Amino acid sequence: MNLPKLNFTARFIVTLAIALGAAVAISPIAAVTVARLGFRFPFPRIFDRTVMVSLLVVVIAGARWMRFGPLIAAGFRNPRGNLGNALVGLAAAIAAMAVMFGCAIAIGARGGPDLGRHLMRIPGYILAAIAVAIIEEAFFRAWLMGGMMEDFGRPVALVLSSLIYAVSHVIRAPAHFFIGDFQPAAGLHDLAASMSRLAHPAAAAPAILGLFILGILLGEAFLFTRTVYLSMGLHAGVVIGAKLWPAVLTPGISIPYWLGGRPHFGLISGPAAWAAAIVLIAITPLIAGRPSRG
Repeated sequence: MNLPKLNFTARFIVTLAIALGAAVAISPIAAVTVARLGFRFPFPRIFDRTVMVSLLVVVIAGARWMRFGPLIAAGFRNPRGNLGNALVGLAAAIAAMAVMFGCAIAIGARGGPDLGRHLMRIPGYILAAIAVAIIEEAFFRAWLMGGMMEDFGRPVALVLSSLIYAVSHVIRAPAHFFIGDFQPAAGLHDLAASMSRLAHPAAAAPAILGLFILGILLGEAFLFTRTVYLSMGLHAGVVIGAKLWPAVLTPGISIPYWLGGRPHFGLISGPAAWAAAIVLIAITPLIAGRPSRG
């Protein structure tokens, strides 16, 4: 089949539209299947996972058209030689998160009744953080940003991919609901509810700004090393810190907005997280090792 000759960004938009359309159609069927198997998951979570799987399937199906293989291979080249960058990124992010935890403790937070439960889950948090870092850095940096650089060059690709990264993490349905029978329009309703957050920019702006700055940090790490390993380490460290953050919260102790961010968006929507990301951006040239081509 002869596919149209579009630049990478236009191809990405087409691919995303196809994946969203597939998810709208498939997610109600997936929800009914999950319910009949005896599981109980909120429909927005099922829809989000269906979007991810649909996008992956569409990208792989059109791998040559989307230059998926070459971009991923370039971003993940020589893992053994670039392992040091991943460890440095992880250490830098954990150090930044430790400062934020220290600020919380300094204002009186000592951990709530679930502290032990969170500490017991640290191994699981680490594994989840590694998985998130690999998947999202492959998608947003190696593939999306790498492809956009061919269209627009490095600065514009950095900004555009970071904006997409930020918005994609904010457009989530604001409420959890469950469906047990087949509702063919459920996917469309969930998509509309997810997009509705963008209709209230004042509420979403702090999280979008924080995620955008984080995207710039991860993108800069990718640009300096020309692989995803430094950005993966940074990303994993941030995820570990975000998952452990509830462990320091103490009932009756109010964490100020500048540190804790907005309740529905967590740490990343607070000025302290923005400042930490900006500091990490400033030191990225210092912690980035020489790119190893393998």
